[in-house]
Amino acid sequence: MSTRIRTAVASALALGLAAAIPLTAVPALADAPSGAPHTISQQKQQTGVESADPQPAARSATGPDTAALEEALRGLPNEDATAALVRVGGDGHWRKSVGVHDLRSGRKALENARFRAGSTTKVVTSAVVLQLAAEGRIDLDGTVQEYLPGLLSDAFEPITVRHLLTFTAGLQPGADLGPTNGEGYENRFKTLTPEDVVAASVAKGPYRGEGEGPGKKQRYGNIGYTVLGMLIEKVTGDSYEHQAAVRVLRPVGMRNTSFPGGPDPRIHGPHNRGYQRLTDGRLVDATEWNVSDRWAAGDMISTTADLEKLLFALFRGKVVPQPLLDREMFTVPDIKGAQMSAGLQRFVSTDGTVVWAKSGARPGYATAIAATRDLSRTLVYSVNATEAHSEMSPVAARVIKAVFPLAV
Repeated sequence: MSTRIRTAVASALALGLAAAIPLTAVPALADAPSGAPHTISQQKQQTGVESADPQPAARSATGPDTAALEEALRGLPNEDATAALVRVGGDGHWRKSVGVHDLRSGRKALENARFRAGSTTKVVTSAVVLQLAAEGRIDLDGTVQEYLPGLLSDAFEPITVRHLLTFTAGLQPGADLGPTNGEGYENRFKTLTPEDVVAASVAKGPYRGEGEGPGKKQRYGNIGYTVLGMLIEKVTGDSYEHQAAVRVLRPVGMRNTSFPGGPDPRIHGPHNRGYQRLTDGRLVDATEWNVSDRWAAGDMISTTADLEKLLFALFRGKVVPQPLLDREMFTVPDIKGAQMSAGLQRFVSTDGTVVWAKSGARPGYATAIAATRDLSRTLVYSVNATEAHSEMSPVAARVIKAVFPLAV
């Protein structure tokens, strides 16, 4: 589908621990305009807290460790994050919102806030592709060269749809607008189309060297899912956004989830402001940001309640047919060091429990969904992290450790 048609229709965990930043102060509620730098003050502010468990008890035999979760979220806003929304489910439920809606007013964070869900978008993209495979419209062993002739140069070996899904295609990263904590902030209202992104990747050629080639090495990145978005449009003759909506969002009941209208930099509906720390030390408002360059790899806007619906529906086989679900989304390629399946990442906790997850980050927002295969323990969070792309927000890391004793 052409860019013009797509725009017209659209308009209608790598989870790792980062070193914690000292919790030295709380952001001042300065009357700064949107996008302007914010400063840090020693003055503590009162923030609202909402919880479905106002009198948290100690961990039960199967319930979440509420004491650890409370401690993980204590003290927000701070240097690491301005707000956090957390939902824990499965055997026992726990909900909480902490922090502030924005630094200017200091109002308490909205618990139903929308946010940029980042790379959790890949779960939806993978689901759409697997649905089309179940319908016989896409062959997972079919190649990009067959489905999208002319997209790749002759320098590339055949790359299958499954290679794209599992991050084993050997494509180099595409174009971007610079680091989000530097040049990217200055370029945040510029547009890069999927075609621009992929063309830059193709111009670099494939990875070369011993052990390189489609299906031989797993590298996490966005480029494969950008190509998958193009594949969805080519096969269906429809926009990626509409296919994602009618195949996943609407059936699951994700009523507060959407995609930007092309380069629209706004988050429509209730949302908490997001802030990004720049390399020069400034803390700037990053809420308005054109994320068109992430597209099918990471431009979805959602809520924790909607992502929880997606998690439960997906794991129960209501989004992707069960055989494909087990074979593609809950199976990691037999490649040394591989952790990613078709849209999910596999972790093993310190007690041997397998956890399947997907994280995502955009400036001002860090998100993740995670669960055991039997849904006995689930986690969805959105943290308004000031360093969303620095491995992981310390706040998010504490939340994960409180829910899953991951060996990270």
